[in-house]
This record gives sequence, C-alpha cells and structure tokens, in this order.
Amino acid sequence: MFALAASITKAAGWRRRLIALSCGAVGALAMAPFNFFAAMAVPMTVAVWLIDGSTALPEKKPVIPLATSSGREWRVWRKLPLAARRAFWAGWWWGFGYFLAGLWWLGAAFLADNDQYVFAMPLGVIGLPAAMAIYPALGFMLARLIWTQGPSRIFAFAAALTFTEWLRGRLFTGFPWNGFGMALGGNLAGAQLASVIGLYGLTIVTIVLFSAPATLAAQPFSRRPLAPTGAALVALAAIFGFGAWRLAQAPQNSVAGVALRIMQPNLAEDDKFRPQYRDEILDHYLKLSALAADADSLDVTVVIWPESAFPFILSRDPEAMAEIGAALPLGSILVTGAARAQEDPRTIAAGLGLPISKLANPVFFNTIQVIGSGGVLIDSYDKAHLVPFGEYLPFESLLTHIGLHHFVHIPGGFEPGPGRKTLNVPGLPPVAPLICYEAIFPGEVLPQEPGAPRPGLLLNVTNDGWFGLTAGPYQHFAQARLRAIEEGLPLIRAANTGVSAIVDPYGRVKEQLPLGVEGLLKGSLPAAIPAPVFARHPFLTPFLCWIAVLAIAVAVFSRKRV
Repeated sequence: MFALAASITKAAGWRRRLIALSCGAVGALAMAPFNFFAAMAVPMTVAVWLIDGSTALPEKKPVIPLATSSGREWRVWRKLPLAARRAFWAGWWWGFGYFLAGLWWLGAAFLADNDQYVFAMPLGVIGLPAAMAIYPALGFMLARLIWTQGPSRIFAFAAALTFTEWLRGRLFTGFPWNGFGMALGGNLAGAQLASVIGLYGLTIVTIVLFSAPATLAAQPFSRRPLAPTGAALVALAAIFGFGAWRLAQAPQNSVAGVALRIMQPNLAEDDKFRPQYRDEILDHYLKLSALAADADSLDVTVVIWPESAFPFILSRDPEAMAEIGAALPLGSILVTGAARAQEDPRTIAAGLGLPISKLANPVFFNTIQVIGSGGVLIDSYDKAHLVPFGEYLPFESLLTHIGLHHFVHIPGGFEPGPGRKTLNVPGLPPVAPLICYEAIFPGEVLPQEPGAPRPGLLLNVTNDGWFGLTAGPYQHFAQARLRAIEEGLPLIRAANTGVSAIVDPYGRVKEQLPLGVEGLLKGSLPAAIPAPVFARHPFLTPFLCWIAVLAIAVAVFSRKRV
C-alpha cells in the first residue's frame, strides 16, 4: 500500500492526470444502476494521495489560470500556494472522470429527436462534466489549504469537498445529481441514515469512511496505520446495522380507500409524439389505463399519467378533456403531466377587438393537472425548478445565434411556476408535487406555502424517455427514492419510459414497472410516518456534521502544518 501511495503522490504530468481521471471514473460504479458502494473507496482514497502529492511535483508555471478575464483574477490565482493550485488541477481531472463516467447517458438526449441536436452532443457529454468538475477541483484546493500529515487530513478533505458539493446543488439553479452520498443512498439499508442527516450528511460520511484507506500508507507519519480504516469499517457496519434495524421495525401500513393506477406508456421522443397523432396517443392512454367501466375499474380512485403526457395543450382541447372525463369511473381522479398555456392579457385584448400597440405570445408552463369525472379541472401545479437547456435556454439571445435551442417543442420554452405548493387531489392526503428533476434536491421537495400542512405523499411525474435505456433513469429514481426516506413520506412515481413505482416512507419499493416497459401499475398508497429528524431539521443536521469535521481539520491544522 505504501508503494502504491508513493507512486501516485510522485506522479507528474499526464500520468498524474490519467490516474486522477480513471480513479474518479471508478466512482460511477457506486451509483445506480450498479450500486456497488465499495467502489467509492477507490476515488476517495486516491484523492487523498493526489492532494498529498501536490507538493511533490517540481515547480512549474500553470498553463491555464483559474480565471483569465482580468489581471486581477490572475493575480489572485498566482497568490495561492503552489500546492493549492496543483491540487485544483488534480481535483478537476478527478471530477471530470467521475462526471464523465456518471453522466455519459446525457448524450442520448441529443439523438432522441431526429438527431437535430447531435451537433451539440459534446456540450452535454463533455461540456457538462467539465463544468461540474470545477466543484471537486475547488474542494481539492480548499482541502489543501488546511492539509496536514496524518489521519486528520481526511476530515479536511471531507469538509472541503462537501462544501463544494453543496455549492454544486445551489449555484446556477443547482445540479446535485449523483452526489457522493448516493454511494450509501443507493443501498436501502445504508440509505436509512438519510432520515437523520440527509444526502449532504451522507456525503460527509461517505467521504470520511471511503477515504480512510488512504491512511494505510501513512508510514512513516503514523504508528497506527490500521486504526482509521478499522474505525471506518466499524462505522460502516454500524450504519448498515442501523438501517437493518430501522427496516425491521418499519410498519407496512396503507391509506384506506385509495386504489392507484400508474400508467407507463413507454413512448419514444420521436416523430410519433406530435400533435397530428393526438387521437392515437389519447386512445392509447385510455386503453392502457384500463378505464372501461368494469368491476375492476370501479375500485380505482386515482389514475396517474407521467410528465409531458400530451403533444398538445390539454386545457385548450375541450374534446380531449371531455373524452378523459367520460372515461374516468365515477368518483375517480386523473393526475397527469401536461403543458399549460397562459394567455398574455394583451393577446386577450386583441381577441376582444380592443386596441393595443403590440401583441404578445402566451407563456407556457410544465404542469401537473388534476382532472375529475366529466373533464373538470380541479387543481394544477406549475413546475418551479426548470431544467436548463431542456426546458429553457440560458442566455437565449446569444445561444440561439449559434443554433442552440431547448429540447422541448414549446415556443420560447417553459416559464417557471411561482414555487412549491400543495396539490389538492380528492381522495388523497395533501400532495407534494414534483415534476422531473425537482425530486433530486434534498430538503427542497415540500410546499413552501406558509402554514401548509405536512403532505401525505410525494408525487413525482417525469419523462426520462430522452435518455433511453441508459443509467440516467435509474439514477433519477434512486435520488427520488432517497427523498422518501429523508421526508418520511411515500413516493408515487409515474415515468413515461420508467422507472414507475410505489415506494413507502422507508424507501422500500412496493410496486414497480422496469425501464423500457409499457404497462399499468396497480397498488395502494403506503401511509406516511411521523416526520424523521431530517424532515424536521433539513439543514441543521447535515450542517452540524459538516461543522464537526471542519472543526477537527482546523484544530489539527492550527497545531501542525505541512
């Protein structure tokens, strides 16, 4: 082990970059669909050795500064210690490997619609991982600034990397996809700790435990090189023991009087999903949902269809609303994803013949709509957290000049809704609606309305058909399932191509339709449990964990510097 660590710390040039890139990529094996959590030990252990080796390289002027927009940024970069700058670049290659291996499936979205976006594929497959790699690069650099020799450096690493992971989930609308804590969060027993400390708390624990093997090569710095790794193994066993105990104690209760049907149409994002195929698509949905007035359908209380279910504006199509309403069994409700149009007042004025100086186009929202028998619209929720480039185009006026467009076939893209709200679905407890990747943000999935009651379930409608039969939909489902554990709420998930599922508040999958399968999922609604610790204090518990590891790192650094 000591020889391996010495080889990595002394590596330079392209050899050092390739080590960082390849070892970072191994971390993707800890994510869904593989969920081989032990694989995270490779990138975390090597990361510590790469930061160790940041001072082992000969002095060399960096080729590319952190920022080159002005001389001021360059001077700030040059004032940083050489070890911190070299740690930054090691972290960038490490992060690039991790995100490249974990997000390669984004390329499928550029091929989904007649290959018209194929020219932009490098922006998603390479550009996004390159941008995301800046966060671990900053984490490596910050860790190096409080680095010490000995086991305490893994706490410096955990504090710095978790901080930049938090930034990744917040800045520029946030993208906390495949957080390092999902190495434990993808395992049902390991994920139970999220009920106390959430994803970011799991991230701290993951980094500390899986970087501990780096101390096995601590000679001659430590007299007890086995102690940190042994402690990590004991802690890991305790985490899984806690998870197994919690699952063994978990009840199997359901909400009385609720019978769910979740429709998974498995429609591809191709030419057949166009307005001219309106009748065929709607007829397919109604038949697949089995809404005929038979003995079985009379027991149905709620039917759920996925995000972007229609290639037309449902609320503008009274015939479609009436057809759906007539097909619903008496007393049952349809909850469906749909695009919603809101006319600009000036456009309405023009329709009334009133004089206006300039007409405006309607604005569109990605929406969940609740429809009752007879086609009555009961309630709706407009998606608040939109997907950049997918549902809207940042810097639109600039990027459209070079041929870039958002993926949705909506003029101008979608507008964000006003914020999280409770969705009223007759026959169900209060619903926390989540459209697509709104479900990946820990601590941000419940309604933001003042005084709103605690929901009785999380409802996630999504369309992962853009990504085909790849790892992407599995990763999305794993993250949504972790929200159920964090909040102590059941998760009802309707996905166009999968994975559709009914999940209880402990993350146990009660019913499921696999990826790439057309079908109808039937089941009851699991009952919510009392709010766990994380649900009551969603930012306090991970913050306390972070303060603890930071305090250890700073205390040791103040006594002993590299």
